[in-house]
Amino acid sequence: MSDSTIPVFLNPTAGRGRAAGRIPVVESLLREEGIPYDLILSERRWDIEQKIRQAVASGADRIIVAGGDGSIHEACNGILSSSGKAALGIIPIGTGNDFIKAAGVPLDWRLAIHELGSRLRNGVAPRTIDAGRMNDRYFANGAGVGFDAKINYLSQNIRWKIGDLVYLIGVGKGLIDGVITPEVSMTYTGGEYHGPITLANVCNGSWVGGMFHIAPMANNADGKLDLIFVDPVSRPQVIRLVPKLMRGTHIAEPQVHHRRVTKVIIRASEPVPAHMDGEVVPMGTEFEIEALPGALQLL
Repeated sequence: MSDSTIPVFLNPTAGRGRAAGRIPVVESLLREEGIPYDLILSERRWDIEQKIRQAVASGADRIIVAGGDGSIHEACNGILSSSGKAALGIIPIGTGNDFIKAAGVPLDWRLAIHELGSRLRNGVAPRTIDAGRMNDRYFANGAGVGFDAKINYLSQNIRWKIGDLVYLIGVGKGLIDGVITPEVSMTYTGGEYHGPITLANVCNGSWVGGMFHIAPMANNADGKLDLIFVDPVSRPQVIRLVPKLMRGTHIAEPQVHHRRVTKVIIRASEPVPAHMDGEVVPMGTEFEIEALPGALQLL
């Protein structure tokens, strides 16, 4: 790989397996756009993160990832945990593509390659956005604990190729299984909360689960995170909230609370499910979350 060649890390399992069939077209479009690349396929979970960390530590200053939110999560951790620095380009071939919506990258992966090629040819400088950290890992789009993390776990076990609808099915399965309302002690920039919650989501971007506009006010370049937490709600209340979550009109509901923060510490009375960028992380009782202003560069 020459100094000008850009490593392209592609996750064949992204988009619930559809990405593997798109490899020939992705390569063809990269060549058409004149992007000098070296295609590197991931072979297992966390493979992209490890390989990107090694590439950046070895001097790579530009990285392209073809995948979904999980692949972007790995790329974010690979870049930010490395001893070097690199700007990130994205080809969205995942399912939810939540980060893509916040980052202003075209959802059409063909158009995204075209725009990426145009920026590279014209020497457009990378733009800077924020990231976040929860405990010892980084996130690009957001982190959450409680019911939404449970839905993420349930959705990942649905293998049907039905796009964002897997998250609605996950909500249904979560309701059948029961709405969790753990007791928490939560301190955040400018305030605190003690009591039960249904969920707490700390957002860098405005979308989660592909179709839920959970933080419509979020801006991933303002140096802040948006904390959304919800009081204990019943199954019927969840059903009424879901359409509002999809439209982003839930913020006015009395059970929903919004704070703009730079740091949040959540301590739960018992282990609760958690996620980062939609990726399930081990259940825990303590989560320390902070904003990292300007931590990521996008090609």
